[in-house]
Amino acid sequence: MLDISKLKLNEKVDLSKYKSMEFTFHKDRFLTFNKIMTIFGVVLLAILFLPWTQIVQGRGYVTALSPGQRSQSIESAIAGRIEKWYVKEGQIVRKGDTILYISEVTDKFFDPNLLSRAESQIKAKNYSLDSYVEKVKSLNIQIESLKEERKLKLEQALNKLIQANLKVESDSIELEAAQTLVTIAEIQFERTENLEAEGLLAKTDLEAKRLQLQNSLANVLGRKNRLLSSKNEVINAQIEISSIKASYQEKISKAESDKFSALSGQYDTEAQRTKLENDFSNFSVRSGMRYITAPQDGFVNRALQSGIGETFKAGTQIVSIMPLDIDLAVETYVDPIDLPLLHPGEPIRIIFDGWPAIFFSGWPNLSYGTYGGRIVAVERTMNPAKGKFRVLIEEDPDEQSWPEVIRAGSGAKTMALLNDVPVWYELWRKINGFPPDYYTPQDSNMSSNKNQNTGK
Repeated sequence: MLDISKLKLNEKVDLSKYKSMEFTFHKDRFLTFNKIMTIFGVVLLAILFLPWTQIVQGRGYVTALSPGQRSQSIESAIAGRIEKWYVKEGQIVRKGDTILYISEVTDKFFDPNLLSRAESQIKAKNYSLDSYVEKVKSLNIQIESLKEERKLKLEQALNKLIQANLKVESDSIELEAAQTLVTIAEIQFERTENLEAEGLLAKTDLEAKRLQLQNSLANVLGRKNRLLSSKNEVINAQIEISSIKASYQEKISKAESDKFSALSGQYDTEAQRTKLENDFSNFSVRSGMRYITAPQDGFVNRALQSGIGETFKAGTQIVSIMPLDIDLAVETYVDPIDLPLLHPGEPIRIIFDGWPAIFFSGWPNLSYGTYGGRIVAVERTMNPAKGKFRVLIEEDPDEQSWPEVIRAGSGAKTMALLNDVPVWYELWRKINGFPPDYYTPQDSNMSSNKNQNTGK
């Protein structure tokens, strides 16, 4: 009805006898609803003032705490060809167990007697080195002998020089004596000549004195000649000394030159021997690399190279192994806006994939099925592929132990517990899109962080 008529239906018809109208116009019907809404409002208002724990959520996976316990790919240090497999996928191997054998594909190492030939070359070089050493010793002895011989020869020549000088001195004295005799003979001749002129002496006496004078003059000439000969002997002795020095210096220099040549050959041979020994060691180590062994106890995940006769380059990944004894950890990723809120040593809650959990965000004490952990490290650089920061979490020893059957690579969801704030504040923060409150970690967490950084 459009209610455009001036006639009122309720004035002509008694509507109170109808149940629907009775329910509509009954005022007591609002009391129950008002009570329910009032109670609900009071409860809601009380809930808004309850404490709420802020959290930082992340998504990651299970890994190993130590880098040496994580899955690794064994690589071949040399290029080769697969000859024989000793394991299969899914097998447990111990440290040192042979995984496969490879053969050489480099022509330099084809010789099966490579090690024995290299050892023979080292022996030959040792013999050559010994020869050089003995030659150097012989030359040292020869040099010492030449120096001793030169010393004796020089002493002999010096003695000759002294003798020649003494002879010169002796001849000089004899010359002076002969000249004195000439003077005496001249005086006697003049005196005899005067006496003969006076007739006191015979002419024969004058002639005898003349003969004596001539003999004295002849003796002086002989003495002068002998003195010159002695002086020549002095010069010859000096020349002989110089000749001895030059001759022996030449011989010694030649011996020293031969010695240095031998030393040069000795050092060169030592360098060649060292190189051969290095090659021998390299060949020995390389021969051991043909057998690829397990670096630690582990589980063979997957053979990355398969078949027999397949060739590969150096550094190629051969097989993937997962260590057996590992300390599990969780590697999670958080947004950059939440990074300053996380600190090493702080608690964190974890939900593992495959282990159902009921998690009450903001009331972790009421959560069921979550596991405790502690932050070990917070990465300082962002992962460019994910656009997030990596956080490493270890098991909290004070909480429930992690499930024994979880494996590395399993998914995990993490919730870092932050400040306790009222519910109304958290709703207001969520509506405005604000980050959780920045805060200073507790002293215990800071000391834990400090101890970890200092390696205590």
